[in-house]
Amino acid sequence: MIGTIIGAIVAGLIIGALGRLILPGKQNISIVMTIVIGIIASLVATLILGGIFGYGNDNGGVRWWYWIVSAILAAVGIVGYGRISKKSV
Repeated sequence: MIGTIIGAIVAGLIIGALGRLILPGKQNISIVMTIVIGIIASLVATLILGGIFGYGNDNGGVRWWYWIVSAILAAVGIVGYGRISKKSV
């Protein structure tokens, strides 16, 4: 259980950072919000790819589609958070 939580935090950090790298310029959000947005983006990407489209990566290896879709969703989430909180993104 604790390993899953730590894994989600690390994945959220990586995905949130990738989302911030996609966006040009400086984003005025904290590292905690970056992690939270990354975790949410990862969960939504898993729901979209796994639940709706049935993508299972049967060949093994790295699940690149999950990472790509998660990073794009994180970028969208960062822009959305910036607009809601009135911070320039």
